[in-house]
Amino acid sequence: MDRYSRMVQFLKVLLPLAAILLLSTVFLLSRSIETNVSGPFTQQDIDERLEGQLVTRPNYRGTTRKGEDVQVEAVLASQGTADSDPRATEFRGRFGLLNGGVITLDSNSGSIRPDKATATFTGDVVITTTDGIRVTTDLLNTSLDEIRGDTPGQVQGTGPIGNFSAGRMTFGAEKDGGPVHILFTDGVKLLYEPKKAER
Repeated sequence: MDRYSRMVQFLKVLLPLAAILLLSTVFLLSRSIETNVSGPFTQQDIDERLEGQLVTRPNYRGTTRKGEDVQVEAVLASQGTADSDPRATEFRGRFGLLNGGVITLDSNSGSIRPDKATATFTGDVVITTTDGIRVTTDLLNTSLDEIRGDTPGQVQGTGPIGNFSAGRMTFGAEKDGGPVHILFTDGVKLLYEPKKAER
């Protein structure tokens, strides 16, 4: 047997042994992989969402019959049952008026009924407008197919001319196609501040 044939025979044995050695070294020196990776939700969170049919960050967007923009969103919402309406926490709304003005709504909780075209804001409700009016109340009922709302209870507020309170507030167009107005009724009290009005 010549020298070349002996070298080929030797390499046929040596190379597979070297490959096995390299593979075993790779497995021995590789770091262990963490298989118990925690996700953004705990098992309890997942169980609660499945049991209560909870939805994270629901968002409703639509337009009124006149083309005004309506947005309602929340941090967490439940589907509700046959005996109760769907409920949401950190309930927020935004009504974009045709004249460029905006009414924003913010509350601790609320519910939305797209089938009835209504949304209800409850608990520390704050209503603000782009022309400088800020109103607080406990309950606000609004429409989703037109810019309209009312507070059945007392309101407190501030505006360009001073601080005020009233037994009730409504907002909406006084006539079809007209501009949106805010109306305060039932014992309105105003603390006029001339310096505020001059700004």
